[in-house]
Amino acid sequence: MTLVRWNPLREMERWEPFPEMSIIRQQMDRLFEQLLPPDASEAVGLTFVPPAEIAETDTDLKLKIELPGLEAKDLNVEVTPESVSISGERKSEITKEEGGITRSEFRYGKFQRVIALPAVVDNEKVAAEYKDGILRLTIPKAESQKHRSVKVRLG
Repeated sequence: MTLVRWNPLREMERWEPFPEMSIIRQQMDRLFEQLLPPDASEAVGLTFVPPAEIAETDTDLKLKIELPGLEAKDLNVEVTPESVSISGERKSEITKEEGGITRSEFRYGKFQRVIALPAVVDNEKVAAEYKDGILRLTIPKAESQKHRSVKVRLG
């Protein structure tokens, strides 16, 4: 019988995390492929959120919303004393080519965005302009909000 010196690290395998991470990435890719339609023409149900900017002056609010590729007739704008709601639909223009591949990164479909306003407004006197894919709304503040000051209590 021979004696062998015991080395606890001899039987231990070195762990390589990169093959396991590759497997996780493949599984995530498959998950996203299942969630997103393979053809852009099926993407009609996907929605997008148009970006917006809002600026406040003493008398009114100025709201700009970026809506490229849409016409004014495709938009619905509603203003309440507390919020602005913009909805519409960007229709798909994709045509399939025989033997070729068409790729589109544009978002098509219906959208709706509701923007809460930082002040109560007079929604009867809203001025709107739509030019070059930018919707500009000038929304006057309600009379009670124009010169309102609030006293702050300290400690």
